[in-house]
Formats: sequence, C-alpha cells, structure tokens
Amino acid sequence: MKKKKSVAVGLAATLAFSAFTPVLAAENPAGAEKVSYNAYSKAPNFVSGKLSAASSKSAKEIVFEYLAKSESTYHFGQDIAKSVKVLSEEKDELGFTHVKLQQVHKGVPVYGAIISGHVDQNGVLLAVSGEIVPNLPTKKALQNSTRVKKEEAVQTALADLSAKIGGAPELEKAAKPAFVIYAKEGNVSFAYEVEFEFLYPEAGNYHYFVDATTGAILESYNQIHEAKPTAGPTQLTGTDTIGSGKGVLGDTKTFNTLTNSDGNYLVDRTRGNGIFTYDASNRTRTPGSLWLDADNVLNASYDAPAVDAHSYAAQTYDYYQDVFNRNSYDGKGAKLVSTVHYSRSYNNAFWSGSQMVYGDGDGSTFIPLSGALDVIAHELTHAVTDTTADLVYQNESGAINESISDIFGTLVEYHFNNNPDWLIGEDIYTPTKSGDALRSMADPTINGDPDHYSKRYIGTSDNGGVHWNSGISNKAAYLLANGGTHYGVNVTGIGNKKAGDIYYRTLTVYLTPNSTFSQYRAAAVQAASDLFGASSSEVASVKAAFTAVGVQ
Repeated sequence: MKKKKSVAVGLAATLAFSAFTPVLAAENPAGAEKVSYNAYSKAPNFVSGKLSAASSKSAKEIVFEYLAKSESTYHFGQDIAKSVKVLSEEKDELGFTHVKLQQVHKGVPVYGAIISGHVDQNGVLLAVSGEIVPNLPTKKALQNSTRVKKEEAVQTALADLSAKIGGAPELEKAAKPAFVIYAKEGNVSFAYEVEFEFLYPEAGNYHYFVDATTGAILESYNQIHEAKPTAGPTQLTGTDTIGSGKGVLGDTKTFNTLTNSDGNYLVDRTRGNGIFTYDASNRTRTPGSLWLDADNVLNASYDAPAVDAHSYAAQTYDYYQDVFNRNSYDGKGAKLVSTVHYSRSYNNAFWSGSQMVYGDGDGSTFIPLSGALDVIAHELTHAVTDTTADLVYQNESGAINESISDIFGTLVEYHFNNNPDWLIGEDIYTPTKSGDALRSMADPTINGDPDHYSKRYIGTSDNGGVHWNSGISNKAAYLLANGGTHYGVNVTGIGNKKAGDIYYRTLTVYLTPNSTFSQYRAAAVQAASDLFGASSSEVASVKAAFTAVGVQ
C-alpha cells in the first residue's frame, strides 16, 4: 500500500525543527497554567490557562510582560525585547487579539521559531502557542564569524540541486537568500536560506540551508506546497459572462468567464483578484496559454479538466469566503491561477509555489486530477496553511499539514454536496476500481496508514511520513465530526460545521510552524474552548477524539 503514496495528491516539502519526540505536559504549582513541553528541546510549545490578570494594556504589552516573567519556562537567555520581533497583532471576530512573534538573536531570525500570544477581550492572556530555541546566547556556534557570501551559498545549493534533478532548473524567479539561524536536533548555525521554484526539468520548490561559516549544506527539501505565490497574470479587459461545460466526470457546470473580441477566457473577476485557468498543452512550461474558447460552451473532452479546475477553484474560494469570511487563501484576495494538461500522463496535482498545476493522469492510476473537488480544495488549503500556521512539511508538523488539507478537502466536498464522503481522491483515482481512494479518513488502515499515535511511522521516507501519519489526525477528525468508538474511547460527534470551525481556528490562530501532535491537541482544545466554552460538550469531544488516536 505504500506504493500509493508515491503518487499521493500533491508533492511535498520538508524540514524539521525536531524529529518525532514525546511531549510532556505539566502544570505549575498554582494550577493556573498548563504547559506542554517538547521532551527533546525542553522548550514549551503550548501554555494555556489564565496567564495574566485582566488589563487595559495593549495585547503586545500583556504578552511581553508574561514572557519577561517566564524566563524559567522559556529560557530566552536575554531580555525579551532582544529575543523576539513582532510580526503581527490582529483582532479576531471573537474579540481576541493574537500577537505573533518571531524569535531573533542579534537581530537574526530563527527559522521556524514562531510563538503567538492570545489575549481575550478582557485583556487576559489565555495561551501562548509555539516553540522557541532555548538559550541561544550560550550557543558557541553563534559566536563564530561568518565567512561564506550569500552568492556562494546560492551557487553551492544550485549545484547540489542540479545534481539531484539531473540538470539545471529553469527558475520561475531569482533566488533571494535570507540570513537566518537554523536549528535542528539541538544544533544551531548561522545559515543562508535559499528557495528555488521551478517546473523544468521537473516540478519542484526546493528549500536549502547553507552554513554561513563552513559553506556546508545543512538541509535541503522539496517544499512545493509551502511556497509564496507570485502576483499572477495581467488583468484583461472585457465583459464578465457565464460559460458552461462538462467536467471530467461528465457533469455539466456553469462558471464565470470574461468575453472580449478574442473570445471567451476562463477568467473569473468576481472573486478576490480573480481566478485564471491556463492550458499547458501537455508541455511542462507554465502557466501556458490562458484558456480561450470560441462560444463559451466547453463540452469537448479536452475542455473537461479546465472546466473542473476553474469551477472547483471558485467553489473552494466560496467555501472559505462564505464559511470563514476569508478572501482567498491569503485572506487578501490573492489570485487563483491553475494550469491543466501539464506534461503527459502526469499522475499528480500540486501547488507549485505560484499556482495550481494538474496532470491528466495515465488513465490507469489517475484520470485528470482536476476532476475531484476534494483534490483541488486539498491543494488550495496548503496555500491557506502557508499563509497562516506555515506548518513545516516534515515529520509531525508535516503530517498535521497534510491532514488539515484532507480535512478541508472533505468539508468542502460536503459543503457543496459533491458526492461527499470521507475518502480522498476517490473520483479520479484508479478509475477501473470502484470504491478505491488515495486515503480513507474513516479507516486510514485500509491504505496502510496508522490510525493511532502508537503506530506512527518514524523513518525518513515520505518526509518523515507526512502522508502516512496524517492518518492519525484524519481519524481524529472523522471521529470528531461523526462520533464513534476507537481503541475503547467513545467520541460523541459534533457534526461537520462545528468540527470545521474548530479546525479552522486551530490552524489560523494556534498552530505554529513546528507544531507537534501534542501541541495540535492543545491548540484544538483551546480553539473549541474559545468557540463553545471550556466546559462545553464540544471541548469534551475534541479531547476524546485526540485521546482515541493516542494523542495526549
């Protein structure tokens, strides 16, 4: 069954703040705080409780005062003002203010080390989520001088990448190295972070970390889901019109188009900054040609993948807008760009770093991948994750990343009543085999995936098991929405709507780049408490769902 994952929906990213490690939970003597620690780094990754008294001070002041008093917990090793930089301070619909902080040392950001303080409407700090690297001022490696220039780091990384993929990549944009502190498994280094986005000679979005002192490559990984999007295509002039056409499965759809003297383009200007659909003509150059049709009726078989890509992108946009008041994946109306007919017999779909890309499949393993709403919603949810929690795509945080996309891919399918179920990719996978799917959320073991934390994969394949171990979270989500008994634990279902609300708040408010499963549980409990009350039945169901899959 592992062979299926080599063609699993979406390609992968990589990087770990720490490998799979147990997490310890402790409470302070006064009982006011509950602290979850990462047992490997000894750093807290979720603190909750009444962490401060009610105050009329700004949320930033409240968070800074708490952190300054919590040196024995966090071990910044220096004044808090020198240890963090404010990235954002945002108020949500519940009246909470969320202060997101980047850990820094000597002004240099620590890659992936983000913490967020969460202050309620009464000025009470209720939680601090995320993990920092403790005791940075004592790290000898950070006392060394840097000798490697950023241009040298780029060339070192590019040479390694070219050897990996069998040729020099044609970059979608110039690489811009960033100077960071890179931490992994207790080691820290000054490093250059370099990103390469490309679609030729194969698709990839590789992240490299090059030691700024030695020039050695510290880490490299394909993070194709996690890239930052570009501006998208130039706006066209014309009239907004409605087209129709048949999708991959033969169903008829209507969708927004733009009509001018050229004909009818697959351009939807009614949502955010637009939805644009392109044709790669079975080549590997993107975005390709903006889809143009003569009569606004797209019923030919070649049209079908474009019809679905365009329509389902719009439906995914509508789900996030209508349910969560989120304007596109970034909340700011970002353009949604899709390319269909990518390459020949290409068995994948992915977020390239700038857009969505869909292969036609080989007709045996897959039919055109844009033909499944849950696939498109899955991939675009990776973009939502990228612009919120920014979950690192390796090990536990990567498995959470994958599961969040599966969860919302399924919820979008249910929202539009599109033959909904708790299977992933069933509409376009192995067309000659009925009932088959890439993954089952109701029973992950059908595909050889774990349904309990005790059975998690702890090797290095699949970026540390990001697709396989997503089964743990997927099973919890299924139980939370539907109820059931698993490993002797009974879970009372709360329905898709409430489950979706909890997972959305968990993702956009409480998860941070290096979240572990234990932090994930604490985040979901806190999100449910915010929405329904700490003593609610919904919170009880969240706790039971995570307990049922062995996450404490």
